Amino acid sequence: MDGAGTGRTFDGIGAISGGGGNSRLLINYPEPQRSRILDYLFKPGYGAALQMLKVEIGGDTNSTDGSEPSIEHTKGTVHCDSGYEWWLMEQAKKRNPNIKLYGLAWGAPGWIGNTSNSAGGGDFWSQDMIDYLTSWLGCAKQHGLDIDYLGGWNERGYDIPWYEKLHATLAAKHLPVQIVGADSGLDVADDITKDPDFAKAVDVVGVHYPCEGGDGGSANTCNSSATAQATGKPLWASENGSLDENTGAGALIRSITRGYLDGKFTAYLNWPLLAAIYPNLPYNTVGLAVANQPWSGAYDLGTSLWTTAQVTQVTKPGWTFVDKASGYLGGDRTNGSYVTLKAPDNSAYSTILETSTASSPQTADFTVSGGLPTGTVHVWATDLKGGSSGGFVHTDDVTPQDGHFSVTLKPGYVYSLTTTTGQGKGTAVSPPQGHLALPYKDSFEQDTPGREAKYLSDMQGSFETAPCGGGRSGQCVRQMAAQQPIEWQDDSDAFALLGDTDWKNYTVSSDVYLEQAGTVELLGRAGEQQRPQSHQAGYFLRVSDTGKWSIVKSDTSGRLATLADGTAKALGVKHWHTLGLSFSGTTITASVDDKPIGAVDDSAYASGQVGIGVVGYQTDQFDNLSVTPVKKAAPAPATLAADLPSTIHRGESATLKTTFTVPSSGDTVSGLILRPGAPDGWTVAATTPTTFSKVTPGHSVTASWTVTAPTAPATPVSETFSPLATYVRDGVQHWTYGTAKTEVPIPPPTGSPYLSDLSFVSSSNGWGPVERDTSNGEQAAGDGLPITIRGTVHDKGIGAHANSDVAFFLGGNCSKFTATVGIDDEVAPYGSVTFSVTADGHTLTTSPVLTGTSQPLALDVDVSGAQQLDLVVSDSGDGNAHDHADWADARLTCAG
Repeated sequence: MDGAGTGRTFDGIGAISGGGGNSRLLINYPEPQRSRILDYLFKPGYGAALQMLKVEIGGDTNSTDGSEPSIEHTKGTVHCDSGYEWWLMEQAKKRNPNIKLYGLAWGAPGWIGNTSNSAGGGDFWSQDMIDYLTSWLGCAKQHGLDIDYLGGWNERGYDIPWYEKLHATLAAKHLPVQIVGADSGLDVADDITKDPDFAKAVDVVGVHYPCEGGDGGSANTCNSSATAQATGKPLWASENGSLDENTGAGALIRSITRGYLDGKFTAYLNWPLLAAIYPNLPYNTVGLAVANQPWSGAYDLGTSLWTTAQVTQVTKPGWTFVDKASGYLGGDRTNGSYVTLKAPDNSAYSTILETSTASSPQTADFTVSGGLPTGTVHVWATDLKGGSSGGFVHTDDVTPQDGHFSVTLKPGYVYSLTTTTGQGKGTAVSPPQGHLALPYKDSFEQDTPGREAKYLSDMQGSFETAPCGGGRSGQCVRQMAAQQPIEWQDDSDAFALLGDTDWKNYTVSSDVYLEQAGTVELLGRAGEQQRPQSHQAGYFLRVSDTGKWSIVKSDTSGRLATLADGTAKALGVKHWHTLGLSFSGTTITASVDDKPIGAVDDSAYASGQVGIGVVGYQTDQFDNLSVTPVKKAAPAPATLAADLPSTIHRGESATLKTTFTVPSSGDTVSGLILRPGAPDGWTVAATTPTTFSKVTPGHSVTASWTVTAPTAPATPVSETFSPLATYVRDGVQHWTYGTAKTEVPIPPPTGSPYLSDLSFVSSSNGWGPVERDTSNGEQAAGDGLPITIRGTVHDKGIGAHANSDVAFFLGGNCSKFTATVGIDDEVAPYGSVTFSVTADGHTLTTSPVLTGTSQPLALDVDVSGAQQLDLVVSDSGDGNAHDHADWADARLTCAG
C-alpha cells in the first residue's frame, strides 16, 4: 500500500428511501425505538453510518411497496410538509451533518405535462416537471435541507433536451445541485460522449443494477463500460441491492468492492434503506433493517447493515482509491476481493476485504509505504452468515513491523483494516414483537395535517389528513390525487392499508363523504400483495353514490371476482355515511349506515389488514376508522355442494348436480335460487327446479343442469364451475358458493396451427402471464406490445419472460415445430436467455445465449411422436431482469 498510489475519488455509500413507501412505518414508531433505528442507520460510529441518502420525490403513485405523496397534488397548490421524506432527511442530517442528499422521482402527479387534462395524459419530460422539481427544492430549503444531487425519472431512460433544460433552470435559479443521469442503464454514457451540451448538463453518471444478476443478483462481477469510465464524470451504482437484509450481505459487499475493481463505480446506493413496510408487501425483508411493527417497537438489524458499516465507518467521501492496493486475493476472484482507500493528505488509510466466495482461510500480507501511517491497524470483521451478533466486531489490533503485517482471513467474512479510530457498534436492543390489539380506532385528529394518518400506508394515490367537509369539524383523511398520476408501474384504484395481518374476525367501519359522483371502498382481510399493487389479496366493499354496492374478492394475480352485489339507498354526494364490513368465520357482511345490505360466505382469506380506497381518483373523505372484534359469531353457514364428472370431452354433455344444505344449528332461509356458475363458453340447461321458497334447518334441496363443453381450441384444460345459491337469512340477502372442477382434454392438433391458438396444458412465467400474439409486457394480462425482434414485427407467437415453461399437447400427431426466437425489442439492448424445446421430458434443442442485441434465431425441430411439447426459456445465469423472450411465429406441422 503505497501512499503515492492513485485511483478515483470515493463518493460514498448510501441507501434509498423510496421506490416506494419502504420507510413508511418508521415515522410511526414509538420512542426510544424510532431514534434507535435512526441512529443505527445514520449516526457515525454506531451502525451503518450512511454517507448518502437518496429519497423519492413523491408523485402519488405506487413505485414498488407503496405510493409516496406529492407536494403538489393539483397544479399551483404546493404543500411542503407532505409525506415523511422531509422528516427522514432532517433526522439523517441531525445525526450526520455531512451526509449527502439526493432526490429522484419515480412518478409524478397527473397534471404534469397534461395539456389535454386527460386520464393518463401526463408527460414527465415537460417543463411542468422541471418546475415541479424546483418547487420540491424550494420545499427542501423550507425544511433547512440542501439537496446535493437530483435525478430525472427512475429507470425510464432519459430525454436529452429535458436534461439540458433542467441544467439551465438550476443554473438560472442559482441552485447548486448536481444532476445525475439517468438512473437507468449505461447507454446514457454513450450520448454524453457524443453530445457536448448533454455532457455539460450531467454531472454524475448513475447506473442501476450494473452487477451480475442485476436486480437482486449475485454481484460476482460488476462491469461498466469503457465509454462510461471515459466520460470524466463520477460513475455511480446509483441503485443496487434488492437484497434480503441478511442473506444479501455478501452480494452487497461484492457490489461495493468489485463494483470499483470491475467497473470503477465510486458510489453505491442500496435499495432500499430498510423495510419499514407491512409484512404482506413485496420485498418485506429487503434493505439494511426491517421495521414492520410500529405498535410494538420491534425491529431487526440485518447483516447488511453491519456489512455497510465495514465501509462507511472506516472511510470518508473525498478519499481516494489506491488502485495498486486493490484487487482480487491471490489474483483469483473466487478468493474474494479488496479495495484500499486513503485520506487526501495520506494521514489515514483503510483496506476493505471480502471473502464471501472463498472456501478456506487465507493469509493476506501487507506492506505500507509512500508516507502512509505505519502505526496500529485496527481490524473489524463481519461474519456474513452470523446475523447481527456477528456483525462489525473489533477482532484485533495489529502493529506493523518495518511497514509489514499479516492478517488471517476466514471464508465468508468482510474485514476492515484501518488506521482510523472512532468506530463503534450500537448496543440498543429491540423489544419483542407483538400484535396490534383490537379494538383499533382513529378519528384522524393529529398535530400534523397534510400527512398520512398513523399506520395508514398509501398503496396508490395519496391519503392525507385534511379539514373535514360537509360541515363536520376536525380532521379527516382525504384522497388527494385528483387524476391518474404519471405512473412507474401499473395503474390501480387509489387505496391505503392499515393494521395487523393476523387480524381475523372483526368489523371495519368508516364514515365516508363523496365529494363527487363515484365509488368508495372499504378493505378487509387484506393479505399478500404482489406487484403491481392491484394484485392485492383481500375483500373489498364498494359503494357508489347511487347506492350500487358489491363485495369483491381480489387475488395476487389481480383477478377480481364479484361475490355479492345489489343496490341500497343512494349515498348521494356531499353527505356523510358509514360503511361497514364484518368478518366472522367464512361469513362476510356489508352494511351502510349500520344496516346490513348483504352477506356472503367465502373461505379464501381468514385474516388480514383493513383499508380504505376510491375507485379511480376521486377526492373523497374518510373519518372515524374503527376496527372492532366480532362479539357474536355468525350463524353456521349454509353449504352448497356440487357434483360433476371429472372429465368432459369437448362438445360432449354431462350433468351438474348441486345440493344446498342448511345446518341443523343454522337459520331458516327463504327465496332460495340456485345457479350453475358455468365457465364462459359452456351451454347450460336446467333439468330440475332451481328455486325454492324455504329451506329449514337440517334439510337439503338439489338442482341439476345439463352442461355442454365448448369446442374452441383455446378452451382451458381445467375448468371450474362456481354454483351459486342466493337467499334471505335473518332478513339479509345472502350468497353462498360451491365449486366443481372437471378436465376438458385437449384433442391432438391438426394441420399447421400456430401455438398461440392452442390451449396451454400448463404455463409458468417469470414476470406476469405468458402472452398470446404479443410480447410479455408487464405483470398484467394483455399488456404486451406487438412481438418485435430487431425491428421485425410478428403477428403471431408467444411472449414470455425467463424463467418460463409453456406446455402443449401434441398426442403424437405432429412432426415439426418451427419458430423465430429472440429477446423482444421492448427490453433491448438488455436481456439474455436461452430457448429450449422439450418433448416428453427430453430436450430436443437449446439455443445459444441470446441477448437484446442478438439477431433472431430460426428453429426447425423434429417433434415426431411427441405427446407433450414444452417451450422453455431460461435466464443465462445472470438473473432474469429484462428477459422478455419471444417465440415468434411458433407453429406446428401435424397430420389431419
